[in-house]
Amino acid sequence: MRLKNQVAIVTGAASGFGAEIARVYAREGAKVALADMNEEGNRRVAAEIGAAAIAVKCDVSKKADVDHLVAETVRHFGTVDIVVNNAGTTHRNMPMLDVDEATFDRVFAVNVKSIYYMTHAVLPILRAKHHGVILNVGSTAGIRPRPGLTWYNSSKGAVNLLSKSMAVELGPDNIRVNAICPVMGETGMLELFMGMPDTPENRKKFLGTIPLGRLSKPLDIANAALFLASQEAEFISGVEFPVDGARTV
Repeated sequence: MRLKNQVAIVTGAASGFGAEIARVYAREGAKVALADMNEEGNRRVAAEIGAAAIAVKCDVSKKADVDHLVAETVRHFGTVDIVVNNAGTTHRNMPMLDVDEATFDRVFAVNVKSIYYMTHAVLPILRAKHHGVILNVGSTAGIRPRPGLTWYNSSKGAVNLLSKSMAVELGPDNIRVNAICPVMGETGMLELFMGMPDTPENRKKFLGTIPLGRLSKPLDIANAALFLASQEAEFISGVEFPVDGARTV
């Protein structure tokens, strides 16, 4: 088991990438705290995993919720070793001036400020252990942006860059930080990214931009998150790790 005796927090764990990361981590021996605003979905995934998982309701854009999540994880499992900042949101694909201010604020609060809150909550724990892994789910949108998603793209660009900066600053503490950068994926936000109905004809327009010819799947991202959290990646830190079928080449 590649994560035996490790304790992980995974945000946005009720569905999609986060749910699959939680499942794979538990399968590989980790105890996992699943965090999501969707209580029903979060509890369902945790129940599916079993005793190795707990479900904690959490709006990652709220400091009190993030602090509570970390406290509950420590109360149940004793510590934290791995954090996967996966929770994210977007605006619908549209001209940049059509995105209202409240939506802009929400995108940056969930995608970027949440990492600020989580880092403040977990860093004292990881520093005391002189060991830890932080994985931030960025995006290929922060490397090779698509039109119509300007504010989302910029939020993920921030995630990608802050991951590199965190890696440099936290390296002396033996804490590794990497950004996982998925291409557009088969998740509940797909139609928002596309800005149109998810029909075979519309999907084909996007598949044509991905050399391997398909969207990312939750297991693709979970496998990347497993590798980057494992000892196999013990000397990998500060990278943007595209999981994108060569989209960003």
